[in-house]
Amino acid sequence: MRERLNSLYPLSSLLIGLTLAQILATVHVYLSNTALYDSLLAIKDAGYLTIPNSHVMRQLGNAAPAFFGGLFFTFSIGAGISFFSLFLAWIWDRLFYRKIFLLYVFLTLWVVCLAAFNFHGFKLFVTLYFLLIPPAVFFAAEKQMSYLNRKNRRSNEILHIIPVILLALSLAWQIDSRMFTDFRDIYLLSNPVGSKINNFYYKYTLYPAEVFKSLNQKMLKTAMIESQNPDITRMLENNFINDDYIPVRRNIDPDLQVVSTGDDFILKSDERFVLRIPAKKFFHDPHSAIAQFEQMSDTWAFFRQITMFSLLSGFPLAVYVIVHGIISILLGIFFKSKTSSLLASILCFVVCLVFIFSFQFNRTRNISERNIAEALQSGRWQDRVAALKFIDAKGLEIKQFHSYPELLKSDHIAERYWVVRTLANSRKPGTYRDLLGFLDDTHPNVASMALYGLGRRGNKEAIDEIMQAIKASDDWYLQWYAYRALRALGWRQTKLN
Repeated sequence: MRERLNSLYPLSSLLIGLTLAQILATVHVYLSNTALYDSLLAIKDAGYLTIPNSHVMRQLGNAAPAFFGGLFFTFSIGAGISFFSLFLAWIWDRLFYRKIFLLYVFLTLWVVCLAAFNFHGFKLFVTLYFLLIPPAVFFAAEKQMSYLNRKNRRSNEILHIIPVILLALSLAWQIDSRMFTDFRDIYLLSNPVGSKINNFYYKYTLYPAEVFKSLNQKMLKTAMIESQNPDITRMLENNFINDDYIPVRRNIDPDLQVVSTGDDFILKSDERFVLRIPAKKFFHDPHSAIAQFEQMSDTWAFFRQITMFSLLSGFPLAVYVIVHGIISILLGIFFKSKTSSLLASILCFVVCLVFIFSFQFNRTRNISERNIAEALQSGRWQDRVAALKFIDAKGLEIKQFHSYPELLKSDHIAERYWVVRTLANSRKPGTYRDLLGFLDDTHPNVASMALYGLGRRGNKEAIDEIMQAIKASDDWYLQWYAYRALRALGWRQTKLN
């Protein structure tokens, strides 16, 4: 039994890393949520519109958003660190036969990683991810591989590694700008289970996103201005509001702190000096000055890059290893450990390969302007969606097609989503009212895309409708789109009371 369990060291080591990551990520997101709540409360007390609204604000102190939001970091940076640590353990044991000098190389690499992530300022939880997960995964894997070596059961692991490499190459073939939306349309929005997974993703990923967004990516920011001149203060507040920096008075750590000193402005972030700029230069082009401040104050860029790379690589690997381990355990009831592990690899490889080619087949459609009308009347929703994507990409008028009335009544979420997206480009009479009708769509992705369309069309009379959507909604994702639509229509923050 012990031998069988040790042969599953990739799974057990991964689970140790993911468990540690989830604990850290939950606390990390929770503290970020509490900081966000303080900022939003300061904005609300100052009399301005908050995004997310009070319905969502009340949830920021709860455990659920922190735990489920933490899953994003667990299966991105947590999975990435875990697999890299497991890979180093495998190299040390299998290729270099536990040479001690290589451990010093790994330790040096470890220290360099810690220094790189804290180069622009110490980050506690980023440090903890890299401080705790690698040694836990490395030594868990090393201990189990050591037992297998003593038992002379060093399996031919290359047979398990080759399928993973081949699958990675096949998956890389699929990567392009629309891979994620195509995956969502084909596998998530096409069935009830997938739709629930999709809604879960969009409901909870905005919480961890707040952890490492740069200021120019954040929707609302707080600003405090220190100036003895009331006119200068009013001018600064007016310019900052144009870039969604809301002047607040409460005792919080603002995203932007401006100190007027002589003829210059000193701009700080998190009490850290970022930029000193002459007042005359600032007022000549405030937007450029603020953009420069945002770029210079971004200390999360490297972590964002590593996290997104880990999401693309670590997440699919984590799913593969977990599924492989479960299948191995089930097959172990009937076969020896080496046989069950090999069969699990073959089965996972075949299933994943079928999935990858199925994905490619479903996302490939030969659409041209000559056959759009035919594709829109196809009996396959995939063909109709492909035609709608083509119409959106080319900016064509959707109402010119005879199938337009039927498309508006589609039962397929992905089809409604892309119909609404094409309406953003429409200028035909009547399509504006059709677009407004989708604000009440039962699926948040479709309703959010309707808000996007209203912003694109430029109809300022839609502002009241959008404001009503923000007030009534308990969906942060939808509110995000609503606020972007307001800003696209030329609306800007003013005091509500």
